[in-house]
Amino acid sequence: MTALTLARPDDLDRLAQLVAAFHAEVGIAQDDATRREALTPILEGSPHGVAYLIGPARAPIGYVILGFGWSVRSAGLEGVVDELYIRRAVRGRGIGSEVMSALPRALAGAGLRSLHLQVRRDDAKTRKLYEKLRFTPREDHVLMMREM
Repeated sequence: MTALTLARPDDLDRLAQLVAAFHAEVGIAQDDATRREALTPILEGSPHGVAYLIGPARAPIGYVILGFGWSVRSAGLEGVVDELYIRRAVRGRGIGSEVMSALPRALAGAGLRSLHLQVRRDDAKTRKLYEKLRFTPREDHVLMMREM
């Protein structure tokens, strides 16, 4: 089983480098100062989110970041996978599946009632993977966003 380690303030440099790699890969434009500003509160224990390092804590091979909210529909705490990244060199070994299987079990003990994630509509391979992990598409809903 691939290790998941709760990221702490002293992990900021390692995590920021991984996030920068992910953002470069998917085309998210964000400077390092903004990235660090976004990561710092969750590393310091904000109740609004959490970051886990994947693999050895001193030399992680990836990360997963979740945000938390409250849902009447789910009757409690819900999580949203904000970002999941595995270094390209170690992809295809089932690490992402392990992480996404372990997260619901681990977080259920903390009261999590539902876990959400986003997948591009045209990414059939990733959708199929998440469906195997018991995530179900909500085809009758459209995710909408307003940036502030």
